[in-house]
Parts: sequence; structure tokens; C-alpha cells
Amino acid sequence: MTAPRRAFIFDMDGTIVDNMAFHTQSWATFFERRGHVIDADAFFRDTAGRQGHEIIATYLGDTVKAADHAALMAEKEQVYRELYLPHLATVAGFETLIAAARGAGVALVVGTAAPDENIAFTLDGLDLRQRFDAIVGAADVARGKPNPDVFLLAAERAGALPENCIVFEDAPLGVEAARRAGMRAVVLTTTLPAQAFAAFDNVIQIASDFSALSVDALFAGVPAALI
Repeated sequence: MTAPRRAFIFDMDGTIVDNMAFHTQSWATFFERRGHVIDADAFFRDTAGRQGHEIIATYLGDTVKAADHAALMAEKEQVYRELYLPHLATVAGFETLIAAARGAGVALVVGTAAPDENIAFTLDGLDLRQRFDAIVGAADVARGKPNPDVFLLAAERAGALPENCIVFEDAPLGVEAARRAGMRAVVLTTTLPAQAFAAFDNVIQIASDFSALSVDALFAGVPAALI
């Protein structure tokens, strides 16, 4: 009997690359131009994993028309790319882990709330696109995290059942999306400390980067709630 397909699903921002501070800074600039001041820590907890149009609707509400969201997002993302470009790099150990996963027959998928332009900026800028079996972004699903849509579509494109997928995330909304999708999660503390994820029963490991992670150990690490 053929073994079931297994998959690693990687959030991109804050996980493959350690860039969330630059996203928050670009949002702060965007909102300051419109007379709004944001608290960086609260903003990250409330928005990381949500799609840009959802964030704009939450913070600007009826002051902007839905038809203007695309132009507004283009403005914000241009600021972000200018800020982050000199720092573009993968989190330590990432390429070693995906090489080991590929050797073990594990499918590799990106599941991100980023728009296509930022996916190209990151994955093509780092020459990583060809390393993945599929990429799912904001343009592919109607709802951002904590809804499970992006991870469920990622699993579908990988040809793997949710229970055979492990999600790599840096944000509580992303871990919650994995939980709702019926998937285990590995947390990277690139942006928030381990305590921020204490309430999640689908987290099987917490690490500062990918260096100490093992493919076999991760798939063996099923939390009690999922046994």
C-alpha cells in the first residue's frame, strides 16, 4: 500500500523570511499618511495573516471605498518592498529543511496572505519558487487567516489530507487557521515569544528558526489532542 502524501505548508512573511517588522513599519507609514497612529504590537496580533483589504476595511472602514482598496494596497506594499529589499533573506536553516523534506518525499507548499506582487518579490528574489510544488496566496482565496481557506487549498494542491500536513507559522491567527484546517503547526518565534501560542493544542514544536528541525521528528510529534 502506498503511504499517504505528506506536506509541509509554509506561511511566507515572518516564517520563510523574517520581515514582519518591515510590514508593520509600512502599515504605520500608510496609516500615518491618513491621520491614524497604530500600536505596533497590538496591530501585529490583530492582523498578521489577514489579507490587506480586510485590514484596510477594519481600520479605515467607511472612510474609503472598496473600489479603492487595490490602489491603497499597492501604495502600502510598495513602501514595504522598499524597506525590506536590502534585508531580503531566508530564516536560518530553511533551505536545509526543505532539501531534507524533498528527499523524504514531502510536498512543499507556500500558504500565505500575501498578494502576488509580494510573493514574486520574496520567492523570485530568493530564487525559491521552483522549490515548491504549489503556492497559494491572497488572490487564490476569498478569506484570510484565521479562516482555514489558504491551508486547505494548499493541502488540496499538494495532494495531501489535512491530517498529513504540518504548517509553519509565526502568528497566532495563522496557527488558528491551521487548527481550523485540522493541521498541526510548528511555530517560529521570529516575531512573538513562545508564550503567545500557549493556548494552541495543535502546536507540536516552537523554534527560533529552522536549524534544529527534523522532518522525521516533526511528523512523529503529534500533539495529544490530535491522536
